[in-house]
This record gives sequence, structure tokens and C-alpha cells, in this order.
Amino acid sequence: MKDLSLIFDIERIVATAVALSIKLAVAILIFVIGKWLVERIIKVADKMMQRSRLDETVARFLSNILYGILLVVVIIAALGQLGVNTNSIVAILGGATVAIGISLKDQLSNFAAGLVIVIFRPFSRGDYIEVNDTLGTVDLITILHTRLITINNHELIIPNSKISTTEVINYTSLPNRRVDITVGIGYNDDIKVAKDIMLAVASEHPLVFKDPEPLVRVTNLGDSSVDITLNVWSTNGDWWTVNCDLLEHIKVAMDANNINIPFPQRSIQIEGFEKLLSNTDTQSAISRHLNKD
Repeated sequence: MKDLSLIFDIERIVATAVALSIKLAVAILIFVIGKWLVERIIKVADKMMQRSRLDETVARFLSNILYGILLVVVIIAALGQLGVNTNSIVAILGGATVAIGISLKDQLSNFAAGLVIVIFRPFSRGDYIEVNDTLGTVDLITILHTRLITINNHELIIPNSKISTTEVINYTSLPNRRVDITVGIGYNDDIKVAKDIMLAVASEHPLVFKDPEPLVRVTNLGDSSVDITLNVWSTNGDWWTVNCDLLEHIKVAMDANNINIPFPQRSIQIEGFEKLLSNTDTQSAISRHLNKD
């Protein structure tokens, strides 16, 4: 009986070993094939990111993140084939993820905003943009922040989460840009002459587009001036030069044609002042003061 029991034990051990060997072989096969598929997926993702002209550092970072996530999925699948309770592993990973997310919520917010920026590309490196009333040229876009270089060569680091939740003006996303020049003239000056002067200055500038043609209009009747606005178009690269040149040339041309560009003025009316002046004593006091001077 003992020999028969020993035979049964050996057969059970052999059967268990064979079953474990099969499971191990299948698990290894799942890992090998899964790892191969993950590498192919990463290569395809890299090519797609290269075609989208994504920043190299950001592309490498995203590739590593995707590779790590897919490889964890493959490992869990292989362990499940061996009979390991993967539910506990997933629970531990989930808890760790939640803990990390709570402690790094600000960084994760910047990370998510960075993904939106690099995927939808509202601006690119070299663009001149305005964020929160700050103007600058985009120098670097990372997954957590964006670096601007201001016009006076100051470096400005802006978290991506702030960029994603505010208005961003991209001045260089389009090839052409309109230049608006507003000049105030006196109410006694000839509006037609002033408009002709501004159009002549614009038409003579070599960097101003002929199509669309320059346009000048009266845009406001101010407290002390009649405001006339000139609209012309130029390339983005020439915008600053055209803006400054037109301001200077219009001022010179206005002076040459005796067109006044007035300072702000106010008319003050004092109630009862005329009655006070009509008083004989007051007039005598003013006369004595003037004679004394």
C-alpha cells in the first residue's frame, strides 16, 4: 500500500509540475510577445510624434510613459497566467497612483496642460504671444512649463496649467498682421487734408501692402481731438518697423501741413463766476492787482 501511495504521489507531483511548466511557458510567451508588441507600438507612436514635429524632449518623455504603462499591463497578464492574484497588485498600484496624484496634484495639472499644449499646439517655439498681459517669444515648451523671452530679454517661466486656463494671443500664428495708427487732430483742422496726409504716407512706405489697400477713417470725436485711424497691412516680421515708421512720418507730415495734434484739454465752468465779475468791488480789486503787477 505504501508503494502504491508513493506512486500516486509521484504521479500527482509530475502532473502538477507539467501543469506549472505549461503555465510558465505560456506566461513567458505572453511576456515575450507582449514586450515585442509594446516595442512596435512605441515605434509607431514615435513616428507619429515626429510627424507632428513634437519637441524631442517631450516626445521621449511621452514614449517612456507609454512604454512603462503597456509593459506593466503585459507583466500583469503574464502573472495572471501563472495563477497569481493580480487583483491585489492592481489595487496596490491604484492606491499608489492615488497617493502620488494627491501629493503631486499641481505638477499633474501642469503635466495635463502640457499634454494639451503639445498635442493641439496653440503656439510653437519662436511664436510671439501674450499671456496674462505679458508679451514674449516662446523659447521652450516642456511638459510642465513654458519659457518666454520678453522684448527686454527677460526670461519668464509660466506653468502650463496657468496657460491652459487663460486667454493666449498668438501674434505670429498668421503670416500677415494689421497695423493700426490713431492720430488726434484739432477740431479746427481740416479732416480731409489729415486723411490725405495719412494715406499718402502709408502708400509711400515700401513694406505696406497695396492689397488690401490702406484705409483711413474718423473713429472718435474726443474731448479735445478728432481721432483718425489708419489701417494698413504688412507681414508679421515687418509689423514693428511699419508701426514705428508710420508714427514718425505722419507726425512730420502733419507738422509740415500745419495740422495740429492737440494735447488733452478741459473746459471748466464755474457757476456764479460771471455774476462775481460784474460786482464793482471785485472789478476794482482785480484792476488794482493787475496795476500792481
